[in-house]
This record gives sequence, structure tokens and C-alpha cells, in this order.
Amino acid sequence: MRSFIVLLKSEFVVFLRDKTSLGLTFLLPLVFILLFGFIMGGDGERPRLGLFLPLDVDRETIEAVLDEGGAVTSVSFDSRAAIEAALAEGEVDFALLWDGTYLLFLYDPLRLQANHGLKQIARGIWSRFNLAHQGVSPLLTVERTALGRARAADWFTLMVPGIIAFTILSVGLFTVAGHISAMKERKILTRMVVTPMRPLYFLGAIITVQLAVVYISTLITLFIAILIFDLHFQVDWLRYTIFVAAGTLGTMGLGTAIAVIARKPAAATNIASAAATLMMFLAGIYFPIELMPAALRAVSRAIPLTYIVEGMRYVTGVIYMSEMRFWAITLALVALTIVLLPILARYVVTADAK
Repeated sequence: MRSFIVLLKSEFVVFLRDKTSLGLTFLLPLVFILLFGFIMGGDGERPRLGLFLPLDVDRETIEAVLDEGGAVTSVSFDSRAAIEAALAEGEVDFALLWDGTYLLFLYDPLRLQANHGLKQIARGIWSRFNLAHQGVSPLLTVERTALGRARAADWFTLMVPGIIAFTILSVGLFTVAGHISAMKERKILTRMVVTPMRPLYFLGAIITVQLAVVYISTLITLFIAILIFDLHFQVDWLRYTIFVAAGTLGTMGLGTAIAVIARKPAAATNIASAAATLMMFLAGIYFPIELMPAALRAVSRAIPLTYIVEGMRYVTGVIYMSEMRFWAITLALVALTIVLLPILARYVVTADAK
């Protein structure tokens, strides 16, 4: 037990001295949160609609339609040239013109990503105005109800648990693949194997340190997102703790496979980096899986990060998931650990002594 405590302290000191691990665990997720939060809409501000009515026709009807929808903030202009200039300068996100005959919407062609959502809003405005202009009431009314435990879960709210999931993956991959491979190359493992210390003590110290730092990192990331961007999560702390631990262990199991294959730390780090980058773009963190082509959706369903993202969104109260599915994902991550970590103990630690 004393040897395990000594190893635990040494691993903690090694982690604090490793600037790359510190940045990957604590700095990188915060950079992602702040970058996407400030640049891509973490503040929840409604789109700005420029409004120009040359003949002042149906102004009350149009303003009533906009107020009823509540999706935009309207700004009135006195000429088409002024509204086009405002659109070009980014003062408004899109524009609406109505001369009594044609309802015209203007967009900035350079805002490819934003225009998709703006066009959806424009279709809603057109539909409501068309009915109001004819004096007809909608046959059906739509009431939006969130299936998840968190209300009004927008795009950025979905992204935050995804960033936390990617942090879990990155730390698990790079810790085992890079750290163990570097110790193997420097023959540290050879010297450790000939001592009375059990190899499992060494692995246990690494696992314990990583579980602690990953859990602290996820909490910091989550609370920073809440404090700065006023996001709301309903966290199930028991399931949150269990899932973060299972995710960390599972990704360390994946790092084991890389450590077994790679013989050099640089090669292990490169493989881990390529795997993490590929999974980051296919796991639905930044781009909805539903918008991907069928082939990429199939790939997405085959990678572990997709399910870690789903689990993190569930335990933070953003999406709905059945209890059976949640525990199936959690147990699958634990099973991955049980299968792969003993391989690390046998083929990495023991093999280095041969």
C-alpha cells in the first residue's frame, strides 16, 4: 500500500509538470467553450431583422406577425439602400421588404451557416403573414415541449456536454498512449518491473490521478459555461460522476490499444491525435449527426465518442434517454476497460522487461 501511495504522489507530480497534459485537460476545453460561446451564439441573442415598408402598407399586420413569432428583433429603415448597407455591414442579420405586392427577404451571401436558420425563420414569417393578410386564422396551433429535462436547450447548450465528452476522450487517449509509451522508451518500465512493486499498482496510480483531474476539469468547464453564458443544466450528479468515471476508464482502454501498437511516443501521440480529431467531427459535437450523409452517419454510430457525447448530454439534463440505454452505454465503457487495461498491464509493462 505504501508503494501505491508513493506512485500516486509521483504520478500527480508528473502530471503537474507536463504542460501538454495540463493544457489538454484544463485549457483546451475552456478555449472551445469561450470561442464557440462568444463567436457562435452562446448569448442566446435573437436574430436582427431589417424592415422596410416603402408604402407603409400593412405595417401593423407585419409588426403583429413579428411580435407573435418572437423569433427576431426588428429594426425599421427608410430606404432599400439603407437596409442593404446595414445588411452588408452586419448591423442586421437579414431583411424584409413589403411593397403591398411582393414579400422579399434579403440575406448576406457570405453567412452560409447562419442563412440556413434565417431562411427557416423567414418561411415562418411568410406563412403567418400570408394568413393574417387574408384575414384567416391558423387551423392548428403548435406548442413546443422539450423532451429533455432542461428547457430551451439550444445549439450551444448541446455543445457544452459534447466538449466535456471530447475532453474525456482526449485525456484518456493521450494519457495512456503518450505517457506510457514515453516511459517505455526511456526504460523506466524495465526498472519498475524488476522491483517488488506490482504492475497493477503502477496502472492504478495512473488511473486514480486521471480520474481525479478529468472530473475536476469537467466541473470547471461546466461551471464556466454556466457562469459566463447563463446556461441552465439539470445535472444528475450521481449519474454524472459514474459516467465521467466510466468514460475516462473506457477511453484509457482505447489508449491502451494505441500504446500496444505504437513503439515510439511520437507515433503513439500522432495516432491518438488523428483518432481524436476524426471522432471529434463525426460524433455530433459541432455538427448534428442528422445532417450528415448516410455513410458518415453509419461511421458516427460506430465510434465510441458518439455515445460518450450522448451520455454527457443525458446526465446534464439536455436530452432524453431511456435508463436502459444510459446504463448500456456506461457498462459498455466499463467492459472496454476490463478487456483492454489488463492487456496494457501484460503487453506494455511486462513486455518492456523482456
